[in-house]
Amino acid sequence: MAGLFFAFDVSVMPGLARSDAATYVQAMQNFNAVIDGSGLFGLIFVGALLTAGVAAFYEYRQGRRSVAGWVIAATACYVVVLILTVGVNIPLNNQLARVDNADKTHALSIISDFKGTWETANIARTLLCTAALGLLTRALVLYGRATSYVARNI
Repeated sequence: MAGLFFAFDVSVMPGLARSDAATYVQAMQNFNAVIDGSGLFGLIFVGALLTAGVAAFYEYRQGRRSVAGWVIAATACYVVVLILTVGVNIPLNNQLARVDNADKTHALSIISDFKGTWETANIARTLLCTAALGLLTRALVLYGRATSYVARNI
């Protein structure tokens, strides 16, 4: 998810900013329609949270509290990503979806409000997902140390 959000931050949104209002609206409507209609995207988006939560529970139950703690922290970062998505990005996407490209005056006011808020929330999602990735990496290192120690002593 960090990669997807980052791609929007550094290429998609700056590229759209060079477009006229009608093109901007149409492109964002198209992006959102494709993402909303993608079962694979939905599975990965929600699956990341579920997988991390299950991993944290499992590691805690196995007595690897340190590993579980790092996974819980990563899961918390991702929960904030979901909150931002549901509370900021999706409502803005829905507002933009209702814009008729023929109504350029309305589109311009919507776009100016949309850009700053949506892009800021997306940068936050990128940073949070990147932090979650770092936390999960730390958890994997600790897991590797814990399980290699057990394997050597069996």
